[in-house]
Amino acid sequence: QVQLVESGGGLVQAGGSLRLSCAASGRTFSSYAMGWFRQAPGKEREFVTAISRSGVNTYYADSVKGRFTISRDHAKNTVYLQMNSLKPEDTAVYYCAADSTLYPYTIIIVPNEYDFWGQGTQVTVSS
Repeated sequence: QVQLVESGGGLVQAGGSLRLSCAASGRTFSSYAMGWFRQAPGKEREFVTAISRSGVNTYYADSVKGRFTISRDHAKNTVYLQMNSLKPEDTAVYYCAADSTLYPYTIIIVPNEYDFWGQGTQVTVSS
C-alpha cells in the first residue's frame, strides 16, 4: 500500500505558475511509476503527465507539453508538477497516481492501470 497526498493547488491568474507536490508514504517510493491526471467539472479524468520509476522517462499530454514539468525526488518520496504559463483551461482537480511496476523505465498513461490515487488538489486559473 502507498498513500498519496497532493498539495500546492490554488487560484492563479492566467500566465502564472504553480507547483504541485504529491507526497507518498508506505512502501518504497522508487517501486512506483507516477502520474498526474486532472478532471474539470463535467469532463472525464484526463492524463496530464507521467514519470517512470527511475525518473529517466517522462511523457506529457500535448495540451501541457512545454508548459508543465514532472519530476520526482526519491529522498523526499515526492513527485512534483511544475506548471507554468497557466491557462484558464487548465482549471481542474489534479490527482497524482502510483503504479507498482517491475520496470524502471515504463511510462503509464492509462488511468485504470494505476493502483493508488491521491485525494486531489484544486487548481483554478482566472482569465
